[in-house]
Amino acid sequence: LFESRALASACRKEDMHHRTDLARVIPDQRGLGMGYSGFRVIKEGLFGQKGWKPVWRDPEPKAEYDAIIIGGGGHGLSTAYYLAKNHGMTNIAVLEKGYIGGGNVGRNTTIVRANYMMEGNSQFYSHSLKLWEGLEQDLNYNAMMSQRGIINLVHSDGQRDAFIRRGNMMLSQGDDAAFLGPDELKKMLPYLNYDNIRYPIYGGLYHKRGGTARHDAVAWGFARGADQRGVDLIQNCEVTGIDIVDGVVKGVQTTRGAIKAKKVAMVVAGRSSQVAAMAGMRLPVESHVLQAFVTEGLKPVLDNVVTFGMGHMYISQSDKGGLVFGGDLDFYASYAQRGNLPTKEHVMEAAMCLMPMIGKAKVLRSWGGIMDMSPDGSVIMDQTHVDGLFVNTGWCYGGFKAVPASGYCMAHLMATGQSHEYTARHRLDRFETGRGLMDEETTGSQHNLH
Repeated sequence: LFESRALASACRKEDMHHRTDLARVIPDQRGLGMGYSGFRVIKEGLFGQKGWKPVWRDPEPKAEYDAIIIGGGGHGLSTAYYLAKNHGMTNIAVLEKGYIGGGNVGRNTTIVRANYMMEGNSQFYSHSLKLWEGLEQDLNYNAMMSQRGIINLVHSDGQRDAFIRRGNMMLSQGDDAAFLGPDELKKMLPYLNYDNIRYPIYGGLYHKRGGTARHDAVAWGFARGADQRGVDLIQNCEVTGIDIVDGVVKGVQTTRGAIKAKKVAMVVAGRSSQVAAMAGMRLPVESHVLQAFVTEGLKPVLDNVVTFGMGHMYISQSDKGGLVFGGDLDFYASYAQRGNLPTKEHVMEAAMCLMPMIGKAKVLRSWGGIMDMSPDGSVIMDQTHVDGLFVNTGWCYGGFKAVPASGYCMAHLMATGQSHEYTARHRLDRFETGRGLMDEETTGSQHNLH
């Protein structure tokens, strides 16, 4: 239900351009494509929703592929999509342990932004935001991208100076940034607690092009786009081993049999350490749970995304009316997709501190995602010591907003063997040599500080 009729019209020429190639590469795919429109939604509603077709195929795994991507989340799907679209590689398989979109890509607070400061990270997320802005037309799929603006609140003189410096870095990349004073904020966000003695609100850094997107639709859009270009999306296919001979990757072992491949990419977020261990690697990554919450549906009240850095709480309102908010990590390593009660309590306290009116809302549900935390708070995207084996991990809190650029740059790395200019600083060996560390969290580059 997420494809826009207007976008379909805008992309008709591109679809015509690809039609011949698709018919030749995957002749059994021609009958699977499905158009959407308002009329179609009404028609299906009247006739029992029986006319919808699958959005992508459910193929059996082949014996061999040119490339295998382990992980069917946002980053894995976007990598497959851009490998096919930008580099002409179609003999690709995405192997997903569960179902498409069942991991972190469907377990986040859907925030999209480019307000990073560190050299390297700032350029990368600026590139990602530009891809987000054209993503729906590129995929011919409505990802419900909403550039509603992000406001990072300021509560001290030091934080104000740091955010103004960050804003200048954003402007130097060609992105937008503006500092709002208390009076301007009160007009936009009149319901915040401006009289809090412990956390007085001095202003906020306003990133107008930031916002939110529908996480499920992003996964579905990339999955559909990759499938249309011939990529096999293989669900319920857990990788149990990585075959390496004389330092060269040869394929993988899975619960659905052995699959050969010349190139294998590990794109599994919080499970990166476990999968890398199959190749005899120990990654500089810790896995932590990050919780998120949503309230019952409410009337529109919150037009922007608001972040409360001092209390480590951020909040927005979904299109269905629920207030979506989250907080800090649970602060212990875990692979569980659920969190603990003390962290829930902390997030609720922070929400009440910032926005007392939220106390009247009922929390509908909560969930947890497994964060792949690197020592310096920045991504790792590189070739490994095994020829043909690639790794994409260390996204910390920035995984969802990085989905388009991650796939774009990872596809470039896999296809050419060279890092893209926006990920040239995100090498794995920076933790071995100490050169080029990117201390995004300003906590010092070492473990156990997240």
